[in-house]
Amino acid sequence: MRLDKWLWAARLFKTRALAKTAIEGGKVQIDGNKAKPGKEIAMGTVMTVRQGWDEKTLTVTGLSEQRRGAAEAQQLYSESEDSIKQRMALAEQRKMQAAGQYAHDKPNKKDRRLRQAMKGRSG
Repeated sequence: MRLDKWLWAARLFKTRALAKTAIEGGKVQIDGNKAKPGKEIAMGTVMTVRQGWDEKTLTVTGLSEQRRGAAEAQQLYSESEDSIKQRMALAEQRKMQAAGQYAHDKPNKKDRRLRQAMKGRSG
């Protein structure tokens, strides 16, 4: 089965065109090697898929020519435990980094006057 069709059927990409673009962009690797959209895959194929911040290591456990529901699509692959742990750790790290960037409230009248005084403006 073609790689781009399988990625689409497994609901990793919304369209085959997006799957093809990701493959050609090097976001999908099979056994550590860059793949092509027409690459034939079989049961047991190990691949790495990068989507946004996440990198998943998947093993093909089923083949389907048709796009089915999400529950059925998840039966087509299994993600390695290391991959899940790594994704969760990176997600937690991103959360902690974002938590440090506190968005301050709108400055009140006293704060505005203090800022204006610091900038040397009168007002």
